[in-house]
Amino acid sequence: MEYDVGLRRIAEGTRKAALTLGDEAGNAAISGWAYEMRAWYALTQGDYRGVIAAAEAGEAVAAHDGAAVQLTAQRAKAWARLGDRRQVEAALDKGRSLLESLPYPEDTDHHFVVDPAKFDFYAMDCYRIAGEDRLAEMYAREVIRSSTDPDGTERKPMRNAEARITLGVVAARSGDLDQAVSYGRRALEGDRKSLPSLLMCSKELATQLRRVRCDRTAAVTPSRSRRAFRQL
Repeated sequence: MEYDVGLRRIAEGTRKAALTLGDEAGNAAISGWAYEMRAWYALTQGDYRGVIAAAEAGEAVAAHDGAAVQLTAQRAKAWARLGDRRQVEAALDKGRSLLESLPYPEDTDHHFVVDPAKFDFYAMDCYRIAGEDRLAEMYAREVIRSSTDPDGTERKPMRNAEARITLGVVAARSGDLDQAVSYGRRALEGDRKSLPSLLMCSKELATQLRRVRCDRTAAVTPSRSRRAFRQL
């Protein structure tokens, strides 16, 4: 929560305290999640080698815990941003195998539980960065489907927000800027936001929109799309 609202120094202090408690108690789960928090901090700050180092350290102490699943996912995200597709697939495969070996969680809404649907969310991020638009779109639509109740209530608003950004990136790459902007605006209008993660993903969409606009200036719908684009 501290990191979500921008209190980086305080959040790191809390994380270190949790890691110390986990180590002293011999609790691999707490230690593993403390390393996972470090990996996530590094990811949203663009320190991808730091993500990999934190993930490997966490996996060493929590190799058979749910935290290890998310650690492999964070490692896959980092490798995607470093452009190493082979390492991405290796990390995703390891995470899936570990997830399948664990019992199905009793409470999938618990923050420190990795439910099967959440791994689709991780894969979506990796394939978006890797430029695998078909896979990225497939996973994004599955994330929205599994995170939304039949009555339209969104149970996982942050997952849905990043899924819509992914759909926006895919739309932008196909040249549909109006659709891309629409997805981006909807992703950003929710009341609940994890700012570091959402900012990271929205920047990716904004970068893609700029690239397409430069390449296809004549294809941009005049004022409405430009005004919406500036709000992203």
